[in-house]
Amino acid sequence: MSMSNFDKNKTEQAQPSLTNQAWGGRFNEPVDEFVARFTASVDFDQRLYRQDIQGSIAHAQMLTQANVLSTDERDQIIDGLQAIAAEIEAGTFDWSVGLEDVHMNIEAALTARIGNVGKKLHTGRSRNDQVATDIRLWLRDQIDMLKPLFTKLQQGMIELAAAESDTIMPGFTHLQTAQPVTFGHHLLAWNEMLERDFSRLNDCRARLNQSPLGAAALAGTTYPIDREFTAAQMGFDKPTENSLDSVSDRDFAIEFCAFASILMTHMSRMSEELVLWTSAQFQFISLPDRFCTGSSIMPQKKNPDVPELVRGKTGRVTGHLIALLTLMKSQPLAYNKDNQEDKEPLFDAVDTVRDCLRAFGDMIPAIESNKSSMYEAARRGFSTATDLADYLVGKGIAFRDSHEIVGKSVAYGVAENKDLSEMSLEELQQFSDHISADVFDVLTLEGSVAARNHIGGTAPMQVRAAASRALAQLACR
Repeated sequence: MSMSNFDKNKTEQAQPSLTNQAWGGRFNEPVDEFVARFTASVDFDQRLYRQDIQGSIAHAQMLTQANVLSTDERDQIIDGLQAIAAEIEAGTFDWSVGLEDVHMNIEAALTARIGNVGKKLHTGRSRNDQVATDIRLWLRDQIDMLKPLFTKLQQGMIELAAAESDTIMPGFTHLQTAQPVTFGHHLLAWNEMLERDFSRLNDCRARLNQSPLGAAALAGTTYPIDREFTAAQMGFDKPTENSLDSVSDRDFAIEFCAFASILMTHMSRMSEELVLWTSAQFQFISLPDRFCTGSSIMPQKKNPDVPELVRGKTGRVTGHLIALLTLMKSQPLAYNKDNQEDKEPLFDAVDTVRDCLRAFGDMIPAIESNKSSMYEAARRGFSTATDLADYLVGKGIAFRDSHEIVGKSVAYGVAENKDLSEMSLEELQQFSDHISADVFDVLTLEGSVAARNHIGGTAPMQVRAAASRALAQLACR
């Protein structure tokens, strides 16, 4: 018995309205209001809107080449997407949690703007390959914005190192005075860390620069798509090779967070030294007031808040790496809803790294060294003891024997409260008759640093040469 039009209308009206009509055809009841909020990602993934529109435009252009869209339909879609981008940038776009994510919000807005033509845009793709493409595009853009911040920080650090190439300070092992070095040499050690970090960032960018678009849900699509075309349109090196891997891969996000964790660990070590050096116990450097804060109760305080915060944020970024590793460790191929949790850790890791690089890029070149405090600290702790041992080796004494001789002379110095350079020739000769007046050429701090005159050494001329090479390397980026 056929159903009358009245009965049909009555039945249709009785059907509940579904939260998201893009996938609602299979469902018989609406999504619970809490579940809709719980599963939605639009509150945080809307920052992918530029990349989502970029990918959609490339997809529309490709569908036109494949004769799925007419040129008029393509133009309507592109004009509509560009108008939506303008609304988003103007802050007038109405984001809906009911539409779940950035992709469906933009698609719904496009359909509302241009009608049924907007519904054709999703032909030959899935939200799975769409989001994988968006995240790669977004992260690539962010990496390109981080690079100048890296370069600014390194340039300021290297130029400060060159200016401080003659500034003598104690070098430490176990935070105990070891040997004298120059402040410039120490700063260039920091730069070497950053240079490796920059290389890791470049490696990450190179590996992520492949296009997943066209992988569709997991198996590809039956439409005659041209993945090479869309990859080229979006500036990717090539399409990804396997559709299953394309939609489920998030190693590029993990790799970025691994890079970020190493970078932040390096910056945390730098921060620890800055905090120590600004203290009254060290007084090696001072930071400009604009990078410090005071105390609400102790008027004398000048707290190095910027390096302390960088040191603290390191745990935050490392936590994001662990979160992503844990997120992916048990997922079967291909896409799973778990992957919605990839964005917030990645977004925050990028934001944190950007802010820390910016803070250091402004602060490091503004460091002022306290040369006299550094020099006096280097004079304490028998920092030229190794130089005396090397001196004795040059006189024909085996190193282990010279080590023992110097150890006894240091013990004498501790008892007499005298540094090696402060002892008389007669006092030194009681430990070895191989010591003569020329020993004082190596016991001075200046003589000690100047003697390490080889590539990678702390001699001032080597520091200046290393700084020059480092600046030349920056100029080639």
